Amino acid sequence: MGRTPPHPEVPQFDLQRILEALVDPVRRGIVTQLEAAGEDIRCGDFDMQVSKSTATHHFKVLREAGLIRQYYVGTSRMNALRRAEMDEAFPGLLDALTTPQARGVGLAVSTRSTL
Repeated sequence: MGRTPPHPEVPQFDLQRILEALVDPVRRGIVTQLEAAGEDIRCGDFDMQVSKSTATHHFKVLREAGLIRQYYVGTSRMNALRRAEMDEAFPGLLDALTTPQARGVGLAVSTRSTL
């Protein structure tokens, strides 16, 4: 267990810290990719357009906020969405972030005037 980084327990979750973690679009993308996959994902398998060191920072912010759990399988660092723990602490929060509407998928914006 020496290689597993520390994670906050549910009573330590802080809504302000979680919201600050989720304000960044790259970190929201990590969360939505984990949700969509329905399984744990290696760090290198995410669709992100950032450098490896920047990605490492984003994973750390999410882990320290309690949104993800990281662990090793061999030499790969795996990421798991802490869905059950988040739902326990803040029911509906992840649902609000991971629905297609929240991601802007399939939404059309009308520019027509309604005068």
